[in-house]
Amino acid sequence: MRLSGRKTLVLAFILTLPLVTPRIRGADEIEYFSYLRSLALDHDVEFGNEYLHFHSLDPQGLAGFKATFLDLREPQTGAHINFAPLGAGLLWSPFYLAAHLGVLLATAAGKSVAADGFSPPYVAAACYASALYGFLGLLLVHDALGRFGRFSSATATFAVLAVWLGTPLLYYMTIAPAFSHACSVFAVALLVWLTLRLLDRGRSTPGDWATVGAALGLAGLVREQDALFVVVPAGVLLAEALRSRDWPLALRKGLLFALCAALVFLPQLLAYRALNGTFSPSRMVARKLSYASPHFFLVLFDPGHGLFAWTPLLLFATAGLLALAARRRDLASVLLGLAFLLQVWINGSLDSWTQAGAFGSRRFISVTPALAWGLAFLVKGTRAHRLGRLGTVVALVLFGWWNVSLMVQFGLKLMDRQRLEWPKVAVNQFTEVPRRLGRTASLFFSDRERLLKETP
Repeated sequence: MRLSGRKTLVLAFILTLPLVTPRIRGADEIEYFSYLRSLALDHDVEFGNEYLHFHSLDPQGLAGFKATFLDLREPQTGAHINFAPLGAGLLWSPFYLAAHLGVLLATAAGKSVAADGFSPPYVAAACYASALYGFLGLLLVHDALGRFGRFSSATATFAVLAVWLGTPLLYYMTIAPAFSHACSVFAVALLVWLTLRLLDRGRSTPGDWATVGAALGLAGLVREQDALFVVVPAGVLLAEALRSRDWPLALRKGLLFALCAALVFLPQLLAYRALNGTFSPSRMVARKLSYASPHFFLVLFDPGHGLFAWTPLLLFATAGLLALAARRRDLASVLLGLAFLLQVWINGSLDSWTQAGAFGSRRFISVTPALAWGLAFLVKGTRAHRLGRLGTVVALVLFGWWNVSLMVQFGLKLMDRQRLEWPKVAVNQFTEVPRRLGRTASLFFSDRERLLKETP
């Protein structure tokens, strides 16, 4: 029996669930989780006790974390620093609170589980919630491709599986789910889906734009740079106004859109104020930005750090998105292409554009809904002939192997985790990784701590 596209994605999600690693290790993960725990249990945004807890688990590995987040303070308020936005913690909170209730019930029944907000049930709740949100985002992308992009179910399913399994999204939904990237895919996919629904319908009400505004606010709450996806709803709203010429109604829609976006983003502004003394991100972050985007092309093409070096599949997806916008000349494709360029611009504006120490160009994961459109366009063009279909399957399997093999190299420290070394990393993909894959998989599922200790 042939599975439908959605059932295929559900099956793939179930198969990836055993890969989810409920651990919090690095600075970014600690920052996201600390918002959640501090607001839920301490009812504040002071993170000293959270930072001390995680540092005590790995003092040597978190020495750099201590130097910034425990030893330094915000100059205006004296508060502990937190560069992360709070949106991921907000999305995790229903699962976290459910875990807290479960722990309290278990404790009342005589079980020995710490109800401190740090014990394994709490961490697992946040991590599995991230995986779920990432998957919900992919379902929204799949639905948008079919409903608004007019791609067949098979093409949409193929494109979604490719951008899931062949890009760093897989890593951040499974191995490192305590980052915000899986939640980011969900928030951006929701914004895009809601906006394209209005574009497809050809008419809207002020209430529709209130909903889209709320989705934009959520995207900014999860990752501030995702607020640049405002270009998609703004473009649709402008096009609608030009078509109807009802400027008073368009103004009301725009104001309600902006107001709802601001209201949803308000908790972040209040957090900024409590932490930094201003309604803006920490100055330690702002000073890293150069709005001329001096690294615009490097974030794409640099051989050691660029998006296309880490994830060659996305070079084709980007080409497909640009070709789709040029051929169809439809508003949706043009706006999604512009949203992608804005993400290149903001990432190229950062002093830390190399993202050294991260797996892949993780700051581009939020562009998944846009790049899936480009990939679907390319896949559609190959499905007319059997040889083309076979070639596409083989190509995407190879791209998936490249991504998964890089995950293995990264985890086993077979590569320089600060950059891609050529040709060493390419050679390892076909020599070291196959040789180690069996034992790595065995230990990953049976004793992950031992796997880490055996890693050179």
